Amino acid sequence: MDFDIIALDVDGTLINDQFELTEGNKEAVRKAHKLGAKIVLCTGRGPASTLPLLKELELEGYSINHNGAATIHSRGSEEPVLVHEFAFSVNQIELLVRYCREYGVHFDVSTAFHMYVEKLTEEEKTVYEKFFLTPELYEDVLKLEIPLVKFTLAGEVAQVDRIEKEWTESRIYGDLTMMRSGEFFIDVMHTDASKGNALKALAERWDVPPERIMAIGNYFNDLEMLAYAGLGVAMDNSPDAVKKAARVVTGSNNEDGVREALMKYVL
Repeated sequence: MDFDIIALDVDGTLINDQFELTEGNKEAVRKAHKLGAKIVLCTGRGPASTLPLLKELELEGYSINHNGAATIHSRGSEEPVLVHEFAFSVNQIELLVRYCREYGVHFDVSTAFHMYVEKLTEEEKTVYEKFFLTPELYEDVLKLEIPLVKFTLAGEVAQVDRIEKEWTESRIYGDLTMMRSGEFFIDVMHTDASKGNALKALAERWDVPPERIMAIGNYFNDLEMLAYAGLGVAMDNSPDAVKKAARVVTGSNNEDGVREALMKYVL
C-alpha cells in the first residue's frame, strides 16, 4: 500500500519497554521515509523528549505532542516552532492541583515546550530522565500566568485506577477532557485535544486523505488516531479494546512490531 503519512505513537509502540529505539525499527522507519512517506511521531511526550528520537531516526519535520494538544515543527539545529496548540488556563485545573496536594499525588503541568512540578524526589527525577525530561521546579503552579496544554498525574496502577474512577464520577476536571494515557498516568487537556484531531489537521494541511494515512499505536490515547487513519494498526501489547478498534494487529513493542507492520504494508 502507498501511504503519504505514517503516524507513530512512541511509548509502548515505537520504543520497547527498556525505552530503546531498536535498529530494526529505525531501519524500517527510515526506509519508509525514503519512499516518500511523512513520518509523524504522535505522542504524549513534549518536544524535549520527542526531538532526541527524531534525531536518532535522522528525521525532521512535524510531531504531534502532548497527546495532540500541541503540534511542533522542527528543522535541524533550528529552534522548534509551535504550529498549533489547544490550551487552557491554570484556573481550569485548580481543583485538580488542590486534590493532588491534599492526597500527596505527584503531578506536573505543561506548556507546549516546558514542564513544571511543585516537588521532585530523586525517584521521580529518575523517571523523568528516562523520558529525557528535566521539569522546572515552581513553588505554586496555580500562579502560572501562561497557557497550559496538559495536566498529568502519576502513581501506582491501583492508585491511578481509583482516581480515574473517582474523577470520572465527580467530573472534577470540569469542561476539560480526562484521558488515561498509560497504566501509571492520567492526562487532563482541552476538550478538542487528541492525536486524531491533530493528525486530521496536519493531513488537511498537506491535502492527504485518510485512506493514505497509516497510524500505529498501543493505548487508549491512540484510539482517535487509529480510527481516523485509513489503516489503523494496534500493537500486540495493546489492551483488547484498542486491538478491537484497529483494523490490524502487529507484534508487540518488544518484538519490533512497528518494523513488522511497515514491512507488511509499506516496504
